[in-house]
Amino acid sequence: MTPRIDTTAMDALMVRLFDAIDETNMAWVMAADRALREAFGEALIDLVPSYTTLLVHYDCQRLGHREARTRIFQALDGLQPADTQSGQLHEIPVWYDESVGPELPRVAQRAGIDVESVIARHCSHDYCVFALGFAPGYGFMGLVDEALATPRLQTPRRKVVAGSVGIADRQTAIYPLLSPGGWNILGRTAVPLFEHARRGEPLLCPGDRVRFKAVSRAEFEADGGDTTPLEER
Repeated sequence: MTPRIDTTAMDALMVRLFDAIDETNMAWVMAADRALREAFGEALIDLVPSYTTLLVHYDCQRLGHREARTRIFQALDGLQPADTQSGQLHEIPVWYDESVGPELPRVAQRAGIDVESVIARHCSHDYCVFALGFAPGYGFMGLVDEALATPRLQTPRRKVVAGSVGIADRQTAIYPLLSPGGWNILGRTAVPLFEHARRGEPLLCPGDRVRFKAVSRAEFEADGGDTTPLEER
């Protein structure tokens, strides 16, 4: 594997390891994350791993551009993939219902299956957290069963309730707070992702895995879940 390095700012470099999204990438991305953190030490300001890349933000008063590139190449020389089981496994309870998951019928119709089968398939896979973004605590996860892959809504909603669980193409995610959004919403969880992020301890981190578990309305309410139906667009 030969990484490509692009300059994104006077104090930041983008390290590209792959060109296509794949769950197997994360073993290499997480290994690179550890190696680069060690290589840059106190000169590192931030390091952001993602699907195929890592953004290295460094202190340019401590480190020159050429030296930063050299450290990257040296750190990644002979890199071996990390143990993918080292990330945390999160079981997320979800209430799947058309009142809070209005796109359940749409996804089912596209896949040629019933709603119960959509729920079963969405819960049958441990999803890799590829990256955090869009909103505090928002984890982009995949890859969703190809049969469930559904394009984003042509007209995004102005308000998507916190805890909404959705899919877009072959990715799935949980909205951590009330926000606009164009993903296909399948259900809702009571897990407070935003509260974790606000404390500086995001629940989901790149390299973690998420397993969704279908629960009843009663179980969802017992966990403090909001059963208010999702508004139409």
